[in-house]
Amino acid sequence: MFRYLALVWDDSLPLRRLTAGPLVQHLQAAEAWQPVLRLPGLQVFITGARAGSNGAYRLSHDDGVILGKLFPRRDRVEGAVPLTGLKGEDSERILQTQGRALISDWWGRYVAFLRRSDGTTTVLRDPTGALPCFRCDHEGVRILFSWLEDLLGLPGVPLPPVVGDRLAAHLRLGVLGGRKTMLDGVDRILPGEAMLLCGGDEATELLWNAAAIAKTVIDEDPDRLAQQLRETVRRCVLAWVQGEDRILLRLSGGVDSSIIATCLGQGSAAADVLCVNYHSPGPETDERHYARLAAHHAKLDLIECQRDDGYPLERVLQAALTPTPTPYVGRMTSSILDAELSQRHQVSVMFTGTGGDQLFFELRTWWPAADFLRLRGLGRGVLTATMDAARLARLSFWQTAWLALRARLGRGDGDDPFAVPAALVRQEALNAEPELDHIHPVLHETTDLPLGKLNHVRMLLHPISYYDPYERERAPEQVNPLLSQPLIEFCLQLPLYVLTRGGRGRALARQAFASDLPREIAARRSKGGMDSHVKAVLAHNLPLARSLLLDGELAARGLLDRGKVEAALSSEPQTLTVHQSEIHGHIAVEAWLQRWRSESRRRPAE
Repeated sequence: MFRYLALVWDDSLPLRRLTAGPLVQHLQAAEAWQPVLRLPGLQVFITGARAGSNGAYRLSHDDGVILGKLFPRRDRVEGAVPLTGLKGEDSERILQTQGRALISDWWGRYVAFLRRSDGTTTVLRDPTGALPCFRCDHEGVRILFSWLEDLLGLPGVPLPPVVGDRLAAHLRLGVLGGRKTMLDGVDRILPGEAMLLCGGDEATELLWNAAAIAKTVIDEDPDRLAQQLRETVRRCVLAWVQGEDRILLRLSGGVDSSIIATCLGQGSAAADVLCVNYHSPGPETDERHYARLAAHHAKLDLIECQRDDGYPLERVLQAALTPTPTPYVGRMTSSILDAELSQRHQVSVMFTGTGGDQLFFELRTWWPAADFLRLRGLGRGVLTATMDAARLARLSFWQTAWLALRARLGRGDGDDPFAVPAALVRQEALNAEPELDHIHPVLHETTDLPLGKLNHVRMLLHPISYYDPYERERAPEQVNPLLSQPLIEFCLQLPLYVLTRGGRGRALARQAFASDLPREIAARRSKGGMDSHVKAVLAHNLPLARSLLLDGELAARGLLDRGKVEAALSSEPQTLTVHQSEIHGHIAVEAWLQRWRSESRRRPAE
């Protein structure tokens, strides 16, 4: 479990040195922590480094360090950069550009700490945000970290309190995507953002902006773009393999994980690959047929594991302390099985197809027609684009054309496919307007992108959680190759009507890998899910769910409607329609609040 802690302070101030001293001494004395950069006013420590996975790339002359896994940005990716440091000219260029060259010439999973000769420290998080990066101030010492419990283990650092006013925003938005977390004084550095620290001053700047990249449109021959997409996916997947001896691949049998399998299979990867499929009873949760097809086609071994419908939700009350509530639905059972399989087969890393929905665009919507009108107007191809969008959205041609025209004229239809289910949330909480710091700045600063592309950007702004707060060190490291910077940038530049040509989600990705995938998978229109499993887990844990949501803090704060909650969790038939995901989402928030309440009783905030 790779983690880091960094301390930044103004070393010219004796009081700041006095505050930093015990923190540095604590980390130096801890056997698990390894110092990788030691400068006056800047100390960086790591733990859990593993050859071929995560480590420290030192810049020449001790001018900084880059933590994580790094790849060179060139036409052909030949592998990860060895952990022997960067060449002098590379270090100099990265420093002179305050990290911009790192984003343009390199990619990977990293957080960089750069020190200029004038004493300015730049902290830069990679554009994919694969490694978490949080910060807080402790008596003038800035502490940057990836895992909150490491921060709380430092001597004298008080427990940050929960900001109650942000709970309503969280329930409304589903996630706080801006710089603020749910804890007072704990902020995040956004993906692609640089924070400049000089003395007591600081400034932030987005060096990588998804919306700006999306403005450079690549609207060329779809056949050529499909081939380029295939090459980019393969390069990124095989790059992540470098340095690994064994890999677990979570193979659902869907298009995305099957694409990863075909990239890793048939001797392509310099590592042993073992596929695992998780299934449950129910038509949409048992995809073993497709997983077997994909594994057989790629010549990879497959393990099949059944999810536990009796998963005890008491486990979510034992999660690690995190700056924001942690959803657990995607980790139920699979989190435990991931850990058990990785230990049994001595595998440290698990690949997944996560991110394909967002990247390749799998969403029923008419937006591609609106984007065509915005980019090409009423010229050649508009009828085909509208028919494709109608097929994708399952609307009539005329409905689609009308919606696209309204969007072109700046009139929205009011629908938000990303709206968080909130049938149980009190109206007063829903009416509370979130602050700008709760939302990613790109979303309130960008107004000149086509509607569909803006929402495509929106789908790719929030990184996937890197750590498993339930299994912690037992969990294998998760790698999501489809969320690699070169691949994200390429897909951001492709118009939606190219990505969904023919009226199919993932159309360009399907075309790109048509000759590599089993025909039944490349052509399938269905998509697996976990609805039956999620429903069964809730039924098994109904007494605990009722206790948490009816007698918990969310209800006490007036954020949930107790009457509706009681009806939703009743065994009697009800007219109220509530998504299972909403109930589980509220349980996750309530469990998070109870963890913090328990910790505050054990160690009060100072």
